[in-house]
Amino acid sequence: MATETHCPYCSLQCGMRLTGRRAPEVSAWEEFPVNQGALCRKGWAAAGLYGGRERLTSPLVRDRETGEWSAVTWDDALDRVVAGIRAAQAAKGPDGVAVFGGGGLTNEKAYALGKLARVALGTSQIDYNGRWCMSSAASAGIRAFGLDRGLPFPLADVEETDVLVLVGSNLAETMPPAARHLDRLRARGGRVVVIDPRRTPTADRADLVLQPVPGTDLALALGLLHLLVAAGAVDEGYLAARTTGWAAVKESVAPWWPERVERVTGIEASQVRELAEVLAGSPRVMVLTARGAEQHSTGSDTVLAWINLVLALGMVGKRGAGYGCLTGQGNGQGGREHGQKADQLPGYRRIDDPAARAHVAGVWGVDPDSLPGPGRSAYELLDACGADDGPSAMLVLGSNIVVSAPNATRVTERLEALDLLVVCDVVMSETAAIADVVLPVTQWAEETGTMTNLEGRVVLRQKAITPPSGVRSDLEVIAGIAERLGSTATFATDPEEVFAELGRASAGGPADYSTITYDRIRDEGGVFWGGERLFASSFAHPDGRARMLTVEHRGAAEVPDDDYPVHLTTGRVLAQYQSGAQTRRVRDLPDGGPFVELHPLLAGRLGLATGEAVQVSTRRGTMTAPARVVTTIRPDTVFVPFHWVGANRLTNDALDPASRMPEFKVCAARLAAVGRG
Repeated sequence: MATETHCPYCSLQCGMRLTGRRAPEVSAWEEFPVNQGALCRKGWAAAGLYGGRERLTSPLVRDRETGEWSAVTWDDALDRVVAGIRAAQAAKGPDGVAVFGGGGLTNEKAYALGKLARVALGTSQIDYNGRWCMSSAASAGIRAFGLDRGLPFPLADVEETDVLVLVGSNLAETMPPAARHLDRLRARGGRVVVIDPRRTPTADRADLVLQPVPGTDLALALGLLHLLVAAGAVDEGYLAARTTGWAAVKESVAPWWPERVERVTGIEASQVRELAEVLAGSPRVMVLTARGAEQHSTGSDTVLAWINLVLALGMVGKRGAGYGCLTGQGNGQGGREHGQKADQLPGYRRIDDPAARAHVAGVWGVDPDSLPGPGRSAYELLDACGADDGPSAMLVLGSNIVVSAPNATRVTERLEALDLLVVCDVVMSETAAIADVVLPVTQWAEETGTMTNLEGRVVLRQKAITPPSGVRSDLEVIAGIAERLGSTATFATDPEEVFAELGRASAGGPADYSTITYDRIRDEGGVFWGGERLFASSFAHPDGRARMLTVEHRGAAEVPDDDYPVHLTTGRVLAQYQSGAQTRRVRDLPDGGPFVELHPLLAGRLGLATGEAVQVSTRRGTMTAPARVVTTIRPDTVFVPFHWVGANRLTNDALDPASRMPEFKVCAARLAAVGRG
């Protein structure tokens, strides 16, 4: 009998069926509305994660002097973990222990992890890798709309718009089943605009492609709004009825004439005018941003600039129009709603809100005053590891930090400075390899739990496979640690029971799951929290109005100079996902390793041809990989995929002041042909 479940990768959470208990086979689930049976190559090959020799099935401890690993019992492993936690707490207090989660954890795990930190450990030091994915769009959405939900409408609404603007998104490679919406949109006469320094496969589906200098998307948005004002294309009635702040925003874009935009972005003024004319003449406009626009030290302001544009056109809340963010990780939305961010409690409540603290503490059966306050954001937390005022012990679930963190060499050194690093994983990832204790946990189809996809649709991953002997679920690990610490709060291990508790804790919050049940999810094909479409009549601020906020272009934190003369940007490729800990171990997925993509003009100056080794250096590190010479990238920019160790040794750890998002997407670099001086 087939089990209906969902893909283990991106935020589409495509529906699929699994047949077989030991060597499962993937088949289509046509009735699930998000993908209608379509899957990308990663989804079709997802069952290849099972049965591999690299699977961990016993807790392991590492001898720091010899580096040798030993298998131990679960009791011994958890006793060691708790002994290390107590030692850190004795030396530094509750904040001597840190927790680092992931945007791929189920809602139940994210909730339990936040509860473990605040109740059993009493620490404020908890954050997760979703800080590096969605935080800038989330920050902007909360400030502008009063609420953050990646897409405030179903993904299929894309087909109904007249102009779709994709800012920093390579949709065709990062979530291929969604690309069919672009084809259907164009088939009915709509237009697709792609804004990206690289001409990607997504651009092949576009009517207009703009290739800005990395880090200048904000300036482009300002220039477009300038032209819309000049053309009289703004919806003054909508602005008066549904927004505040328009007068200041209108004044702020006055200096951004097209020629100035061209000097900053490298996009010809004629192309800027062409796009503005398209936007001005279209009844429905939709703007979707992704990591290319958001992973910057100005990411929050960039998103706000694009939100200002769609608000000025009167598009937000109109069907087939508005603003949305294309969430990256599988549970990028739910992962930030239920307590594993440093400043949040379940239901997307703020941890410094007395009413929120009282409500959640009541569900947990603890004194609100016992809950810690906000802690450090993800990069700041990692950077503090092992420092005098930072944690000396850390528990990691669902994240391969050594590959995925910015300025990764620095972060790895900080992790190695901890007295205790505990990693829960299914394989010996690069982060697990430097841990003191590695705990083998269940994965994907071996457990049941909910995910919240990019639309805010809560879906149910159902257990289809019996896990190997010796493996435990993350919920069991969390409960085992809490019990050994003597926690007075209970930690359930049954996911449906945890989800019911999550519902009670989130009740009345911005992300209220209290009416969602496993049965409803099964019956309805997923349940949208907050409703299928948001903002039709009002926004989530107390007065019901959206906030239009003035923003200014500041540029990247690090720009090219004589020593580092080109822009470096990073991203994904079709066959791999995130740090590659899963996909690089699937035989049916091609793994050609990292590469450096550069333009023929740049390659010519270096005397490089495709396949020859090139060294890329920044102020933080160096990597060497084969060159890939293409005409589809700007001549002043190079691209490196981040699925392998190396790319994030180069990236900049400069942070967005609002979201604390690192600047993954642009820094200054230099290149050298290996062996050519």
